[in-house]
Amino acid sequence: MAVILGDGWELLVVRRFEQARKTPRGEKIRTVGTYEVYHDGVRQADPSLQGQMAESRGPGANRPRANGKRVAEGRYALATQGTPETKYHTFEYDRSERSSGRPKPGFEITVPGPRTGILVHPGTGFLASVGCLNPCTNLPDETENIDYAGSRRRVIALIDDMAAFLGRHFPSSGELFIPRGFAVIDGEP
Repeated sequence: MAVILGDGWELLVVRRFEQARKTPRGEKIRTVGTYEVYHDGVRQADPSLQGQMAESRGPGANRPRANGKRVAEGRYALATQGTPETKYHTFEYDRSERSSGRPKPGFEITVPGPRTGILVHPGTGFLASVGCLNPCTNLPDETENIDYAGSRRRVIALIDDMAAFLGRHFPSSGELFIPRGFAVIDGEP
């Protein structure tokens, strides 16, 4: 069981259940959980800093690389995104709410070992992720799609809150570790 430590900016994701949707190409599965933000152990009441989180199917696995599964339970350091070749940026992302706009807002969950590119970024449709996390408002059942504009606003709210809380310790560009920024992922439904 992963728990917040009350140190720094912490994004707590608690996995609750999986949802399956039948498609002409087979079955799609997503994991649905809740998320909330803590500042030095204090839960933040702002509605944009809590909601549901969609991820790939389980079980959680950090090996092998590109396994198509959700990240394993644990506590992970965070990093910014922003090199020209990445399609998700923490700083200079496209300001429109069009799902085709590039780069999209996002930040990285750093995973030790061979897996890379585990991000928190906007979702759309049933799931826009292979191992990444897509914040949203509510996914009551498998028929509900993730609204891109709402998911995008939630990612930006997370980035803005983290930057405001961490102040001068928050990086200002590039791909750098975020001091005192963590994701805590709990549950294996």
